[in-house]
Amino acid sequence: MSVTIRQACPQDADAIYNMINGLSVYREAPHDAIPDVEDIRSSLFSPETTAEAYICEIDGNMAGYSVISMSYSTWLGRASLNMEDLYFMPDFRGLGAGKIMLHYIAQLAVSRNCNRIEWNVLEWDKSAKDFYSSINALPLNEWVRYRLDGPALQKFATHDIR
Repeated sequence: MSVTIRQACPQDADAIYNMINGLSVYREAPHDAIPDVEDIRSSLFSPETTAEAYICEIDGNMAGYSVISMSYSTWLGRASLNMEDLYFMPDFRGLGAGKIMLHYIAQLAVSRNCNRIEWNVLEWDKSAKDFYSSINALPLNEWVRYRLDGPALQKFATHDIR
């Protein structure tokens, strides 16, 4: 098995869209919640983006992707790496390519002087949790993640709080 990891380019937007769609099916998320191809192209490949996408190919076939971005840790006083997605199409799961991809991302983090990588896992996703446990990643049980989005974000942002 030949595994290649490369930074994604704008020509990969259609394939990334298809994999995000596959991820939404896996997560049982509503299909209308995912961006369209042009949104992906403009958000991942514009000069202003802070995100980076990477593609994993197995034997020349596109198998998976990851999206990362840098963040800052006040506790560490330096950059951290946030992994938004690590996804492989069903036919390419269980082959070890996910571990190779995560290893690549870990090397990026270390080369950028990051002290950690953080990501989210759905509570019910036992296979993902087992995979991350196998590489000694630890769940952060002491943190509760919050989200302000959609109409609630708009209302809060436009409401006069004074």
